[in-house]
Amino acid sequence: MNRQTQKRLLGIAALVVAAAIWQIVAEYVVGRSFILPSVTDVAGAFVTLLESGTLVADIVVSLEHFGIGLIAALLLGVPVGILMGWFRVADFLLDPIIEILRPIPPLAWIPFAIIWFGLTTQAAGFVIFAGAFFPILTATYAAFRSVPKVFVEAGKVLGCDTSLELIRYVALPAAIPAIASGIRIAMGVGWMCLVAAEMFGVSRSGLGYQLWHNYYLHQMPNVVVYMLILGFAGLIIDRIFRNYVDQRLLRWHAGEVA
Repeated sequence: MNRQTQKRLLGIAALVVAAAIWQIVAEYVVGRSFILPSVTDVAGAFVTLLESGTLVADIVVSLEHFGIGLIAALLLGVPVGILMGWFRVADFLLDPIIEILRPIPPLAWIPFAIIWFGLTTQAAGFVIFAGAFFPILTATYAAFRSVPKVFVEAGKVLGCDTSLELIRYVALPAAIPAIASGIRIAMGVGWMCLVAAEMFGVSRSGLGYQLWHNYYLHQMPNVVVYMLILGFAGLIIDRIFRNYVDQRLLRWHAGEVA
């Protein structure tokens, strides 16, 4: 048995043990589904939601919200980070504005999201953008500021005469690992902002909205279903991104660290 198979088997065993303990505690210790739904209660609620089509529709809506916010953060965060990291004048101009806006919690933008966009997909996307933008910007800025000077000098020797050529052929490839890490962090922050935005009324549908709506209805098994779906969806999104980056963008980077 190789190490990868052993790791998977141990993970499955841990989940089975955790589910068994959960079932025993919920059934025989707590004894009230409202306080702690059992595994069987949650499984039944999952099947009901899946058959009704509500669960699939909410997953699609939440992924749409998440995609809008993350794509907007990428389209703005990476270029601004490159400008600030490579050009000193841009850094001096934009840094005060960024440092004032960056500490503002993303959820503080919810009132303006509702005023500007209403209860729409764009409003939810804007809140996610507010959470994902600054990790991407910060990672890109730090990555470009950390490009070794010897790389830049080598690029000039090899024919990169303009800043655009140096950015494209020297700085950007060197910065991709750090930028990818920043995007991964931004995805986690954006996913949490998605749930909060939908829970606090930016949207009339989605996983976060349904979680809060079912809490008001005292349907706690449904609440746990949506919590678990959020966890699994976030895990799957992270794994897909990490595998894509490792296999496509950072294949040359493999093996540098043991």
